Amino acid sequence: MKHGALPPRQRGMSIVGLIFFGLIIVVLLLIGAKLVPAVSEYIAVERAIQKIKNEGSTVAQIREAFDRHAVINDIKSISSKDLDITKDNERVVISYAYSYQVRLLDNVRLVIDFAGTSSDRPGKSVP
Repeated sequence: MKHGALPPRQRGMSIVGLIFFGLIIVVLLLIGAKLVPAVSEYIAVERAIQKIKNEGSTVAQIREAFDRHAVINDIKSISSKDLDITKDNERVVISYAYSYQVRLLDNVRLVIDFAGTSSDRPGKSVP
């Protein structure tokens, strides 16, 4: 080693930093795992709404069709009574909104608000 030359600097993460980083990753994965049922139920609601929008001509028929899909797809956060069914230019429009609570800790909850409609969205082509 030459006189006056600095030793090379070490690079990388310390064990404390690695443990801290690992804990953050584990917490985020646990929260993500608890959100999977909420998202899968929202997808089931969205699919049910898209399927039933042409199944009936009356409000009662549409509600009955949603109840059938809710039983099949295990939808519990929203019922047919929560649907807002209207007509727009002779087309049935079904709108909904509901909240889903995910318990994280004893008294800490994450609340997710879901909303949607059966009307055509921008960017989607109409067959």
